[in-house]
Amino acid sequence: MTMRPQAPDLSELRRRTSVKWRAYPADVLPMFVAEMDFELAPVVADAMVEQIRASDVGYAGGAGSVGDAFAGFAQRRWGWDVAPADVRLTTDVSVVIVEALRVAISPGDRVIITPPVYPPFFELIPEAGGQVCEVPLRCDENRSWSLDLAGIERELAAGARAVLLCHPHNPLGLIHPVDDLVALADLARQHGAVVISDEIHAPLVHPGREFTPFLATGEAARQVGVAAHSASKGFNIAGAKCALMIAASGTMRSMLDRQPEEVGVRTSIIGRAGTAAGFAKGDAWLDATLEVLVSNIGLLSDWLEAELPEVRLHRPAASYLAWLDFRATDLGDDPAAAILEKGRVALHSGPAFGLAGRGFARLNVGCSPELLRAGLEGIQRAVR
Repeated sequence: MTMRPQAPDLSELRRRTSVKWRAYPADVLPMFVAEMDFELAPVVADAMVEQIRASDVGYAGGAGSVGDAFAGFAQRRWGWDVAPADVRLTTDVSVVIVEALRVAISPGDRVIITPPVYPPFFELIPEAGGQVCEVPLRCDENRSWSLDLAGIERELAAGARAVLLCHPHNPLGLIHPVDDLVALADLARQHGAVVISDEIHAPLVHPGREFTPFLATGEAARQVGVAAHSASKGFNIAGAKCALMIAASGTMRSMLDRQPEEVGVRTSIIGRAGTAAGFAKGDAWLDATLEVLVSNIGLLSDWLEAELPEVRLHRPAASYLAWLDFRATDLGDDPAAAILEKGRVALHSGPAFGLAGRGFARLNVGCSPELLRAGLEGIQRAVR
């Protein structure tokens, strides 16, 4: 039986040197950045340590066993058939996005994003030479979010050359329905555009929820799509610098072949070892982690209903990120700023996700229940 993942106590966590634990003073509880507090899966830690003990820390020079490991993982978790040879490596998903865009668009081309969305998207597109084109998600009267396919079609017809998809969507934890993905692929093919699907949170799809990778939705998606995957969120190794870039058609493979060789060479061989181990042997640890995350989301939901009913939770279907609606409070457009000042809890600022994020903040529940309760008490102090 796999033990539930453990988070060290707060004093030990504060000895960590990642940005989560160094960005704010010691009296601030950090719940902003997308990394979990849990100790690494033993199979992942062992693989990375073994790589070091063997003094095998040279240049990666290829995907190693990651293609086979990920192909098995994708089939087990999502029923997606991936050819191991189609798996290319680079440092992280942001690099997958930038380097795929560099060969997919011409300088000045517009690239569609769907706010509220992962803040670096606004910077990655200009880095690749493109211009940001915003088509915000739709939010209906039931507070249900979805792609604005009509808006995307208008922008593609007006000349946008690519769509940067977030699936599952950060910060909402939204899994886009298959019908929407099929429609998006058809629109991209009709207008000669490319879809880059950031699927970094896919390993963290909650039990009972169905996730279909973009490239698994049909031939149109394979003709226009590139998928970005990583073990960095699911197995909590964001700093290990290994991500996957996947194309599944001759057209898209040829496009990626135009990238410089250095895009792959920069991959960390230590990260590659941890990635292969996680995807090949980490299912039990991942399932146990998901149980903890779903329990924490339930704790969050119940606590808000009892203590802060004016704060609304968009319940995620994936990941450990919670999108909180503070618009019924007096905290203004950027609730995270007030919560940091008055509650000494660091959340991710809603407006950083685009104008649609005004009045919202993102909370990370990838921690112990005790730490989550402490964070919620800080939020309550700020609201009250």
